[in-house]
Amino acid sequence: MRKNLKEARQKAGMTQQQMAEYLGITVRAYQQIESGDYQGKIEHWDKLEDLFGIHQRKLRELFLTTDKEINSNTK
Repeated sequence: MRKNLKEARQKAGMTQQQMAEYLGITVRAYQQIESGDYQGKIEHWDKLEDLFGIHQRKLRELFLTTDKEINSNTK
């Protein structure tokens, strides 16, 4: 999961739908970027860096989800 990207989106008060529209991609494609299943194009990361003011290297960082996080998210 790209925790930094998700947190930046939530802090900005944006939905995944709004992010997808901003990037000109489908919601599913954005969800795959945020989950880390799809790298995305460099143009997407350039736009995200401009939007959030956070270096794209930081936004692209992947974090492993622990069993504890998985269990707490399913409640």
